[in-house]
Parts: sequence; C-alpha cells; structure tokens
Amino acid sequence: MNTERRWIAVAAVGLALVGCCALTLSADDSKQKRYGLIFGTAYGPDDRPMYGVRVTIRPAGKKHPSWDLISDHRGEFAQRVPPGPRDYVVVGEVEIHPLEDGKIQKSKKRLKGETKVHIDGEERRDFSLHMTE
Repeated sequence: MNTERRWIAVAAVGLALVGCCALTLSADDSKQKRYGLIFGTAYGPDDRPMYGVRVTIRPAGKKHPSWDLISDHRGEFAQRVPPGPRDYVVVGEVEIHPLEDGKIQKSKKRLKGETKVHIDGEERRDFSLHMTE
C-alpha cells in the first residue's frame, strides 16, 4: 500500500508540473506582439537589385513617412507594421552617377519608384520596387 501511495503522489506532482508548464506557455503566447511584414526588393533600370536606396513607408492617406529604411546589398528591405487591413505607400529614391564609355560621370541621376502595398493581417507581403528616372 505504501508504494501505491507514492505512485499516486508522484503522478499528482507530475500532472501539476504539466499544468504549470501549459499555463506558462499560453501566457508567453499572449505577450508576443502581432504584426504584418512588408518585404521588398529595389531594382534599378537595368533590372538588377540596387544597394543604398532610401525607402520610406507611410500609411495611405498620410503625408509624412512612418518608417525610413535603406536597401541592403541584395536590394532588400523589410519593415514590421501593425496587422491590417491597411494600405501603405512605399517610395524609394536614390542618386546614381551614370556610366558613359565605362567612365563614371560627375552628373548625378535621380531615380524614384513608388508602389502601394496592402496588408490584410498578420502576414508577409513581398513585392518589387522598380526605380526609374
């Protein structure tokens, strides 16, 4: 009988530990922030990814940007935004020195690209931002 009581006590303690772990995991889930992800790639006029493009993102209907980013060496940029539904305007700008006969020119060209992105909820939205004169 004594060993039977020990097994019951061990089982009760085990169930209590499992219950505590389940409560801890569910509490951690509620602490995680919810977000949508805007993920883009900036491309130049030659359809190659562009490094150093200044990207601004703002909610549609607002004048001032909410986020400023710079594209990386693969032309990529990403920004977390509140879960939607909402539209965002993404604008990219960059100044380049054009090549002529294999030589870099002193005059600069200003390239710009703009697109709208719609976020429905907690999702990742991938798109391309094409820079033109």
